[in-house]
Amino acid sequence: MNKLFFKKLMTLSLFFILVNLICAQTPVQSYFEWTSLPFSKEELAERRTKLIDVLKRQGKSGIVLFPARDGFSYGETFRQLDDFYYFTGLELPNAILAIDIDASTAVIYCPERDMRFESGSRPNDFPGRPLLSDESISETAGIRLSHINDFPMLMVEKAKSKTKVFVNTGRRGPMTYISDEYIASFSPVQILVNALQEKHPGLQFENVYGSLASIRMIKSATEIELMRKAVNITVSGIKTAAKAIKPGVTERYLEGVLEGDYKKHGSHRLAFGSIIKSGPNSLWPWRILATHYDRRNRTMKAGDLVIFDVGCEYENYVSDVGRTFPVSGKFSKRQKEILEMETSIADQIIAFIRPGVSFNDIRVLTDSIIPIKAKKYMQVGLFFGHHLGLSTGDPNLPNATLQPGMIFTVEPWYYNHDEQISVFTEDVILVTEDGCEVLSDALPRTPEDLETLMKSQ
Repeated sequence: MNKLFFKKLMTLSLFFILVNLICAQTPVQSYFEWTSLPFSKEELAERRTKLIDVLKRQGKSGIVLFPARDGFSYGETFRQLDDFYYFTGLELPNAILAIDIDASTAVIYCPERDMRFESGSRPNDFPGRPLLSDESISETAGIRLSHINDFPMLMVEKAKSKTKVFVNTGRRGPMTYISDEYIASFSPVQILVNALQEKHPGLQFENVYGSLASIRMIKSATEIELMRKAVNITVSGIKTAAKAIKPGVTERYLEGVLEGDYKKHGSHRLAFGSIIKSGPNSLWPWRILATHYDRRNRTMKAGDLVIFDVGCEYENYVSDVGRTFPVSGKFSKRQKEILEMETSIADQIIAFIRPGVSFNDIRVLTDSIIPIKAKKYMQVGLFFGHHLGLSTGDPNLPNATLQPGMIFTVEPWYYNHDEQISVFTEDVILVTEDGCEVLSDALPRTPEDLETLMKSQ
């Protein structure tokens, strides 16, 4: 009798344990419980259609492929690759967007489930996330999803017909492939092309960068508002950090003040590593300063200038703004003179910007207004600026004519190693119907106003 009672008790206990385990299992998470779509499906479809139309007008035929980000985030927030995100608005990992030029169709090839939500050793903590069977993804984004295992079969058929595959190599010019160097870094696009070459001989490849740039250079109303928000957050961060500038403070401390303000105002992450450099550091480009692990932590001294070249990211869109401050709170006569010369150049460039002007026109103007004595100290390049959008190096055409919706920076650098003075002013410019708008105009730029900002509380 006791044995029977004990067996029943054990059975009942096991039952309750199983019930508790089932109840403890966290529920399966759907895609849109964790994220949202920043653009309407109509806008996303229009972007894909524009690319197809551009390529058809060029007489192109074939398929355009955009890979998604691979795998896990390794300690950082997952961020989708720019092109995949631009045309889908989705954070899907390990997927491929295929746009068929001839059929005017688009399909995302993705895994059945999101591997980031899976763990065999910790099932209660990783509830699982269906992708392919989640109909809300395709319905909300307005695009068809297919299993990633179907992609190789698609490529087999395309290889048989020697179809041309278009990919974005990230720059103008011929295709770039994986090299045979012992040490090298490869992009997701290079890895995709390498796999296609090995597994599907017969495919032809072409760089679609130029066609893509012609579309992405013109920002939609939604994109403009996201970028306006990113710029406003950056301006707020610089204003807050400027009030902490004084002798004895380190560059890294200012980074903390700046980036903390970003977070307070909703920034998701940095657009790039914040460049805050003072004194001798201010004379060197970021890439040189970043060659050493602990270089960018100088303690500032009275008489130094400190340069901010910084930006944040908001909903995947970035900003990039720059200013120069006197560490002592007041510019010397010579520092002020150089800063006024540099901002005068920027002002004249900005006043010249309007639809119909070309970037070459801006280059010619800039060359004509830089004082002869200052020319050897001024930055050279595309047009004393760069395009912004999903990155600080958004796809662009250097010979393009300005159109409403373009967003880029104006930033005439001045590096004078002879006098040990460097100044920098960078603003974000939106081309409008009849001119341009300085999205960063809420941030002071004259010597007097910068000094006043530092003193304000």
